[in-house]
Amino acid sequence: MDLILWRHADAEAGAPDSGRQLTGKGVKQAEKVAQWLKPRLPKPLRVMASPTQRTQQTALALARDFDKVTEIGPGASAKQVLAAAGWPDAKGAVVVVGHQPTLGEVAALLLAGREADWTLKKGAVWWFTHRLRGGEGQTLLRAAISPDLL
Repeated sequence: MDLILWRHADAEAGAPDSGRQLTGKGVKQAEKVAQWLKPRLPKPLRVMASPTQRTQQTALALARDFDKVTEIGPGASAKQVLAAAGWPDAKGAVVVVGHQPTLGEVAALLLAGREADWTLKKGAVWWFTHRLRGGEGQTLLRAAISPDLL
């Protein structure tokens, strides 16, 4: 299974939080990352976005069809995100478009075995792969990239 954590791109300030839109910079960030991801993503592919406006706008840069998933919204736990994504047993790839601090906590849990306050930059992706080797599960970090490097 491939799990791609994608933090929403740059968004405007304001309230209500769920209705915040991407800025012009955020739209460009989402487009850059989506262009980088598209030719690399395995099939089948599932794209999940938090129910907030900014995550849905970010996801739209990659796919017209995506699932709005409440369990990955603001305040979700790392374990809720992993369960919603089907980690580590889902087939193909799952892209989770979500929020900090949750995505950083998921990354820490996958790489260090415990939740910690790790930060994913706005618009950044962290790509993990789960595989079996010698009957044991392994988690690999395939990529960690932010829009300013693309």
